[in-house]
Amino acid sequence: MTGISAIKPRHLVIFDCDGVLVDSEPLSVRVLVAALNRHGIEMAEEEAYERFLGRSLATMRQVMDEEYGFHTGPEFLEGMRTDLYSLFKAELKPIPGIAETLEALGLQACVASSSNPDRIRLSLTITGLIDKLDPHIFSATMVKNGKPAPDLFLLAASEMGFAPEDCIVIEDSPAGIEAAQRAGMASFAFTGGSHTHTSGYRDRIEALSPDVVFDAMPDLLHLVQKYIEDRNGSVSANT
Repeated sequence: MTGISAIKPRHLVIFDCDGVLVDSEPLSVRVLVAALNRHGIEMAEEEAYERFLGRSLATMRQVMDEEYGFHTGPEFLEGMRTDLYSLFKAELKPIPGIAETLEALGLQACVASSSNPDRIRLSLTITGLIDKLDPHIFSATMVKNGKPAPDLFLLAASEMGFAPEDCIVIEDSPAGIEAAQRAGMASFAFTGGSHTHTSGYRDRIEALSPDVVFDAMPDLLHLVQKYIEDRNGSVSANT
């Protein structure tokens, strides 16, 4: 696998975590739906994906409060967190090919996720990816507005020392793709997670017209290189 090197200007690759680095979305939705059902709220997994994929815990709590009249207090959240972390330790896997892709990428990279920092680090540790990305980990808890607002991606770019136009965001959710676009960054939609078979998912992705759509993580290397080469050629032609 050949890395990307000596490319000017520099570029930053910003990875979402859930559904991009780790195949966690089905596990997360399973735990959320079970927790809600225990409290008398019926929600199918399909609806949970549509409402909450790529969004922060704060958004989930707001929806439950405003639309269902259910306050997700500390006891509910702690129980859900305990169940989720236990399931992660038993079943969480990395996205196939992600470790080799990170090693060969040859560009600076970071994580910008709607999950809280503890969950991000646990996910990356369980799947053996933590050493490839730590300490460049950014969480929605660090900004006022979560995805689809651009705040998190703009924070990551600023902290890493890159202009938004030199950033490539790898996302699996409509909210994340919209956030990247609103941040003025390239949006690469990864559709290879095990949750991407859900009804309407690909239609919602395609409706946003991301710069690239791909479903095999090793393909990211040549897709990033092609995007940068095309962009550099366009810049040269206009100067």
